[in-house]
Amino acid sequence: MTSTPSGIPGTADDSAELLPIASGARTRAALRTLIRPDRGRALLGLGVLVGATAVGLLVQPLLGRIVDIVADGRPADALTLPVVLLLVVAVVQGVTTTLGLTQVARLGETVLARLREQFVERALQLPADRLERAGAGDLTARVTGDVARVAEAVRSALPEMARSVLAIVLTLGAMALLDVRFLLAALLAVPVQALTARWYVRRAVTVYADQRVANGAQQQQLLETIGGAATVRGHRLEEQHTEKSARRSRKAVELTMRSVHLVLGFYARLHIAEYIGLAAVLVTGFFLVRDGSVSIGTATAAALYFHSLFGPVNAALVLLDDAQSAAAGLARLVGVTDIEESAAQLPHQRTEAGAAVTVDAVSHAYGPGRTVLHEVSLALRAGEHVALVGTSGAGKSTLARLVAGVQQPTGGTVSVAGGHQPTGGKVSVAQSAPGPAGPSVVLVTQEVHVFTGTLAEDLRLARPDATDADLLTALATVYALEWAEALPEGLASVVGEGGHRLDPARAQQLALARLVLADPPVAVLDEATAEAGSAGARTLERSAEAALAGRTALVVAHRLTQAVAADRIVVLEAGRVVESGTHDELRTADGPYATLWRAWSGSRNAPRTR
Repeated sequence: MTSTPSGIPGTADDSAELLPIASGARTRAALRTLIRPDRGRALLGLGVLVGATAVGLLVQPLLGRIVDIVADGRPADALTLPVVLLLVVAVVQGVTTTLGLTQVARLGETVLARLREQFVERALQLPADRLERAGAGDLTARVTGDVARVAEAVRSALPEMARSVLAIVLTLGAMALLDVRFLLAALLAVPVQALTARWYVRRAVTVYADQRVANGAQQQQLLETIGGAATVRGHRLEEQHTEKSARRSRKAVELTMRSVHLVLGFYARLHIAEYIGLAAVLVTGFFLVRDGSVSIGTATAAALYFHSLFGPVNAALVLLDDAQSAAAGLARLVGVTDIEESAAQLPHQRTEAGAAVTVDAVSHAYGPGRTVLHEVSLALRAGEHVALVGTSGAGKSTLARLVAGVQQPTGGTVSVAGGHQPTGGKVSVAQSAPGPAGPSVVLVTQEVHVFTGTLAEDLRLARPDATDADLLTALATVYALEWAEALPEGLASVVGEGGHRLDPARAQQLALARLVLADPPVAVLDEATAEAGSAGARTLERSAEAALAGRTALVVAHRLTQAVAADRIVVLEAGRVVESGTHDELRTADGPYATLWRAWSGSRNAPRTR
């Protein structure tokens, strides 16, 4: 399963709750699962590499043969056959090595792609409050730095490690075939190499794991400082934020230097092992040749075999550096992919008779002492439009997210007709595509992202199989067809970053058009018209009303005109439902809603109820 790392002093706020990191056993199990669909390719690549390495081992005996021919004073034409064989070996080894490494590289890229897909899928399903507690820096560091480390290991370290391990095993076997005493001499280097590897691994795991966390904390601080630059300057907090950034940067640099010193000590120990092994093989060869047990050429081949081990042994051990760094990154990625599996599922509940959505004694807290909802119960009848009203901080957006399934309640249940909204639920259609059957609940918030691409591609996020006619109908439904057709290339116009910029009102209409395309039975709008400003408010309210037609809807009302038009109004105060009824009923009751209405309407003319 997963475990959450303890914070590193100076690298993260005490309030931060980092995303989990998978244990070593869980990481290995996840890796086996990722590789299982491509076992055939793995075996093929391994088999070809074994053949390539075995062919390459013919080089040393052939060179030894040349030495014997020269030492015996034989004619020059006796060198023709071994030289030709050397050329053949070089060609065959080159071709087979290329084929083997290609298979291994394809395997690695396939597994990496599969891991990326799982990571993105689970990251998109994470409850919003979980991401907020972890901070954007932690997830950003994983999706950038950790993925890059694992990708680098897959593309370079994995093929080289496979080839190196095969070369070591087969070379030692070849030395034993020459004379087992050469093998015993070579093995004198093994204890030093083993102790070196053990010394390194025990320190590297902690150092690299701490380094990843420190980099995440550093990125989080930079994101907060740059994102809130105007506020920082406005409150004259430049010095404080600079010191925080410097402190976290120093911690990251300190851990980087620790890893550098670790690698330098690693290399120094490896050189000692090489000297011990080569000296032992040469001394053994001297005595064996003097006793007539082996020829000079055989002793030469043995020395060349051991010398040829310098590369693969050092590569294998040095790759432990990349392997440990990649393993730390992989554990952080697997930790995120496991969140959905390890999260407690909400108990299954049936909705009340005739209700499309049932909220039963739901409570929610963002941490100890930060409870925002207190046993809220609410039922939405099929086709009913309910407006959530209340002062800032009353818990309206939290309740909307819980109904949409974007967040999990800490107590109680949320159910929709046909089954309860699962943990992690459907995210906003403005942010991800629905499943094949379409989402049961869609959330549209005031923060809408316009993805870079054509307008048609942006709309098809909600329904990939939608035709151009479907897209135009959805745009017409939310009164956005006129400006969409006025774009230079209509549906083919590029929008988003680097393309045609959509103002907040049009971006929100785009999100509402996605809602129409997704066609969920239940829709949740969280202040979806708030970004339009006064000029575009009425247009967006018409768009929202059209998009919600025929659906069950929960609307967090930014403007009370939306509440007036709703079938029912629910007033939240300090995380509790304090009133429920129609606009006229609540105005007459002269309670919290009536107070809000008087404060909001002021000199406005009250709109007519429908």
